Amino acid sequence: MTAPNDRIEQFRKMAEADPDNELGHFSLGRAYLDAAMYDQAVVAFGHVVKLNPNLSKVYHLMAQALLQAGKKQEAIERLTAGVEIAEARGDMMPRDEMLNMLRELGAPVPELRRPVADVSLKDGQVLCSRCGHAGTRLPKPPFRNAQGQMIHEKVCADCWREWIKMGTKVINELRLPMSDPRAQAEFDRHMYEFLSLK
Repeated sequence: MTAPNDRIEQFRKMAEADPDNELGHFSLGRAYLDAAMYDQAVVAFGHVVKLNPNLSKVYHLMAQALLQAGKKQEAIERLTAGVEIAEARGDMMPRDEMLNMLRELGAPVPELRRPVADVSLKDGQVLCSRCGHAGTRLPKPPFRNAQGQMIHEKVCADCWREWIKMGTKVINELRLPMSDPRAQAEFDRHMYEFLSLK
């Protein structure tokens, strides 16, 4: 939202004030990664994994930090674990990003337990970008803009409800003043990651 050092300090205070706050550690790791402080990013992301080992995106980000820090083998281990978790949870976009990284590194790619199948959608359904399943479409776009239309076309109602809960947590814990365009951009970044949207 502001200068990199200010963001790091904000998220560091949040993580220290509540050591069990996975969002605080995640945001701190992201701020360190953006500031090219790779070893610190790995430590922050490690806290997230301890608090919530099912958050697949953190494995992807941790692997990026490890690669930048010159720790290729550790990055491959994180990516392999992350692919398996993303596959089990149905987090398709992080899974595919990690699979691509493994291929680029020339590392073995885990065998996927469930093959990617053609999904036939019924009326009122959408193939969800987050869970990878056919789910109930939202009755209407949540916003009157292109972003709302994209969510309406790519996110199921169940995953959108999950995001509403997480979005409230993002606003409250990151103390985002939503009238500030930079805060809105930070919120949107979390939303796109959560919903596996580009």
